[in-house]
Amino acid sequence: MTNTTHFGYKTVNEDDKVKEVAKVFHSVAAKYDVMNDLMSGGLHRIWKAFTIANAAVRPGMKVLDIAGGTGDLAKAFAKAAGPSGEVWLTDINESMLRVGRDRLLNKGLVTPTLICDAEKLPFPDNYFDRVSVAFGLRNMTHKDVALSEMRRVLKPGGKLLVLEFSKVDQLLQKPYDFYSFTVLPWMGQKVANDAESYRYLAESIRMHPDQETLKTMMQAAGLERVQYYNLTAGVAALHTGIKM
Repeated sequence: MTNTTHFGYKTVNEDDKVKEVAKVFHSVAAKYDVMNDLMSGGLHRIWKAFTIANAAVRPGMKVLDIAGGTGDLAKAFAKAAGPSGEVWLTDINESMLRVGRDRLLNKGLVTPTLICDAEKLPFPDNYFDRVSVAFGLRNMTHKDVALSEMRRVLKPGGKLLVLEFSKVDQLLQKPYDFYSFTVLPWMGQKVANDAESYRYLAESIRMHPDQETLKTMMQAAGLERVQYYNLTAGVAALHTGIKM
């Protein structure tokens, strides 16, 4: 019997979701950064800067950036870890990973890049000081499995950082819904010639666990001292947890 899951608001076979998510990111890779700036009014840069500050990467640390896309976090981590550190940029989508790798190289940063499924991480236990995933967890089919894998590869005392869209404050819900389901697809069509991928983005955000649910999932995966920070009234949230 084939298991099903959600792709936005649609119910699809699990294998089909992987293919559909891949299509989305193959389509938007070239315009990904431009659209992020337009969609968030540049706020995504502030959210990522907050995440980078919370990671507190130091020289010599080993860091894994999962679903790292165009490399914003990996770039900052590589600079902080220095030549004695080890920072991996990974993504399941080759188009996104190529953009991220090229951006790092253009900045003079030579760091390992790998096509990688977060639910089956090809790294040993207790290897990384930090693991991050920014705006990637909601696209994963088995989020509980992915979170467990992230914990597995962390060293004792290591920190997981999950930056993701979340549940917005109730006062902003109506204008946020209008923006998400009307403005975003229009903008996606005009800039990236792809309205459907940005309609999926809006739907995937609504289907993602809210702040408290994700906190509980991280605790269930074995992480401790789990906490979260609401960013821009809950449009995004940073969750952190420690492997003890």
